[in-house]
Amino acid sequence: MSTTAPVSTTRPPASRPAALDTSITLVTGSLSRPAERRDLPSGDSVVNLELTTRSRSGPAESVPVVWPDAPAWADRLAAGDRVVVIGRVRRRFFQAGGGTASRTEVVAERVVPEGKRARVRSAIEVARRHLASLDDGAPPSG
Repeated sequence: MSTTAPVSTTRPPASRPAALDTSITLVTGSLSRPAERRDLPSGDSVVNLELTTRSRSGPAESVPVVWPDAPAWADRLAAGDRVVVIGRVRRRFFQAGGGTASRTEVVAERVVPEGKRARVRSAIEVARRHLASLDDGAPPSG
């Protein structure tokens, strides 16, 4: 006499859409030096910013920011200007001094002068919608 294990007649639960991998950062601080535009060999242009942030407890920290396709007004950003940056963190690798080096930086999607309160609120709302999309699995809008 042979026996067989019972076969399940229930379906596995419907799978949720794959989670989106994300990197989102919001940085506010003062520029430690003027904005510097660089034209790349590809023909693209980026603006490099160096932001200084200060927490209530601890030393000031420097945050390198690269802003692709920045508008012309970005060139007028000066040392001491306060800005809000929303973007993503990346680590890039490059050849330097006969070896491979790396740099971790913020790639800006939006840079807003801190005094432009309505634009700051708008930029923060875009970041908030992005974070909310992680909770419901939908791609971010805006």
